[in-house]
Amino acid sequence: MSMDLAGTAAAGTDLPVDFPIVAGPKIAALSCGKPAWLVVLLHEEGADGQTVIDLALNWAPEMPKADFLAAEAPFPAPGGGRRWFPSGDMTPDAISEGLATAGPWLDAFLDRMLAERRLPDSHLALVGFSQGAMLALHVGLRRAASPALVIGFCGALPEGDDLAGEIRARPPVLLIHGEEDAVVPFAQMVATRELLKTLGVPAKSMRRPGLGHAIDDDGILAAGTVLAATLVKPRAAKADNDDHDHDDHDDHDHDH
Repeated sequence: MSMDLAGTAAAGTDLPVDFPIVAGPKIAALSCGKPAWLVVLLHEEGADGQTVIDLALNWAPEMPKADFLAAEAPFPAPGGGRRWFPSGDMTPDAISEGLATAGPWLDAFLDRMLAERRLPDSHLALVGFSQGAMLALHVGLRRAASPALVIGFCGALPEGDDLAGEIRARPPVLLIHGEEDAVVPFAQMVATRELLKTLGVPAKSMRRPGLGHAIDDDGILAAGTVLAATLVKPRAAKADNDDHDHDDHDDHDHDH
């Protein structure tokens, strides 16, 4: 259940209190038993949890033991919906400040959601879009225990990010990005992927020719395949990776 935090802000500020990030809509494990996995979805600016939980409708049948949960961002967005950062400014400094603010809140939220399900971080996957992807990368690579996977649609780390001095986890990362993205430039994603590789993170990317700041069907399909391979069939995924070198996944156009 989602809640509006606008009414819980501290007097004279726009900062939410108590639990700034709350659970939104979810798709419970289709197996009807205790979930074995938790996939947390982080929406874009100006949206809400419902917009990303719909993605999980494509993935849940292949992962019947996974709970899919959308988190609700803490700040109201001017045009409606919510956003993860206090400011809508997309300069590197503003993004870094936003990540520093929301990062600990998401960290605490993930701890609560995992504890409720009695699951370890190794059974957690993060999927984010735009601001949500930036936050998933920021938090997923800094958690004390590594999640199983981070997937980012149309997201990247801001220029000057101090990940090299703060990284604590190295989960597999998949970045799916439109070549025509005017909000988060494609080159910024490529720079993020290369930074992650230099830090020992198994990072791959998928380019979407002709696509702007959006998610398309091929991206949804690719994300679902990677989620299922990581969460449901880890041994099969490892064998596949042993046989094929996908480090330059981005060098191939996936416009089929």
